[in-house]
Amino acid sequence: MSQQPTGGPSITQERRLVTEIPGPRSQELAARKAKAVASGVAVGLPVQIVAAGGGILVDADGNQLIDLGSGIAVTTVGNSAPRVVEAVTRQVAEFTHTCFMVTPYEGYVAVAEKLNELTPGTHEKRSALFNSGAEAVENAVKIARSATGKQSVVVFDHAYHGRTNLTMAMTAKNMPYKKGFGPFASEVYRAPLSYPFRDGGLDGAEAARKAIDVIEKQVGADNLAAIVIEPIQGEGGFIVPADGFLPALVSWCRENNVVFVADEVQTGFARTGELFACDHEGVVPDLIVTAKGIAGGLPLAAVTGRAELMDAAHAGGLGGTYGGNPLACAAALAVIETIEAEGLVDRARTIGKTMIERLSALKDADPRIGEVRGRGAMIAVELVKPGTDEPDADLTKRVAAAANAQGMVVLTCGTYGNVLRFLPPLSMPDHLLDEALDILTQVFREN
Repeated sequence: MSQQPTGGPSITQERRLVTEIPGPRSQELAARKAKAVASGVAVGLPVQIVAAGGGILVDADGNQLIDLGSGIAVTTVGNSAPRVVEAVTRQVAEFTHTCFMVTPYEGYVAVAEKLNELTPGTHEKRSALFNSGAEAVENAVKIARSATGKQSVVVFDHAYHGRTNLTMAMTAKNMPYKKGFGPFASEVYRAPLSYPFRDGGLDGAEAARKAIDVIEKQVGADNLAAIVIEPIQGEGGFIVPADGFLPALVSWCRENNVVFVADEVQTGFARTGELFACDHEGVVPDLIVTAKGIAGGLPLAAVTGRAELMDAAHAGGLGGTYGGNPLACAAALAVIETIEAEGLVDRARTIGKTMIERLSALKDADPRIGEVRGRGAMIAVELVKPGTDEPDADLTKRVAAAANAQGMVVLTCGTYGNVLRFLPPLSMPDHLLDEALDILTQVFREN
């Protein structure tokens, strides 16, 4: 059973506004950033965070903000989760780095063993550890190409897979991720996604047939190494494909010697009310990519998959200096322990139920909310011009800014910039979640 979380021992679980947002000390840091940090590194809410725990971020001016972003789905178990703090503190006193490829250590192997055990499917698996989601996606493509002897990769409309050269090619959205940064890697093709709010009501099987038709005509199975897809899209707008879409793609991949890669960078580790989003439909990917929520804020990512695929790359073909860093591995094992000990899969379902009920009621009262969607603690609202499905990005910006000013961290996303996304840490207590939804309701009334 899920427990009612309380947050870090020294941080009261209450929203508190001492100054306007951002306050003077945060503004001082913003001025320093402008002089020291490349302007391409943008900031959503320019507050200087000095502490965090439970569902609260504390800034340098003493404001306490309700966190509905989790650092983009990273601090799923909460910021400074006790087990993570203890494990990392212990590890940092022992050693911080050797490079696993030079002199290995148990933590890396233990994380791989856990991933092989917990990810979907009972087949024999192997794992390899990396630093970021984008790096892991690239390595999944490398593995698929090596295993199949084929080169092409298919991704989907509205996809986001990262900011490296290959993953920019795989990402759909131009601004801010791709503009001016080409040319991009070749042999990347795009297929239509199941997007129930915008694809004319196609069911999962029909949407899959449409996608497969494009793939067969424009790429060809004989050339295709892998299909890479987010089971629920992240930056693309928290789009949940219609039931049956993902299983149909998996079946086609199995029939055509194509590797099915699930990018669970944002959806993994209890976020959606299952340990992995693939579990909602019993989808078993050939390769699964994880990052973000895997290590409680430390940089770690992984590719886990069928042993025969993972072992296809030659010795030395996979790796990286920092991949599977000892501190990050210690954190990951503590995150997994926390998810299991605190019943956080159930907690994500409880959060999702509350959010869907409250936001659906808000939708009934406000025709600018086109759809409420998501699973678990990964929920979004898509905003439109009333009576249409025309995206309203301006309203989305206004609502997010107004929520920020009231002491809430709210993120936006979507190809059209018209989606509010909510990713509360699973350590957020009920009263904070209720308060956040109350504030959001008031913000919609006033904007």
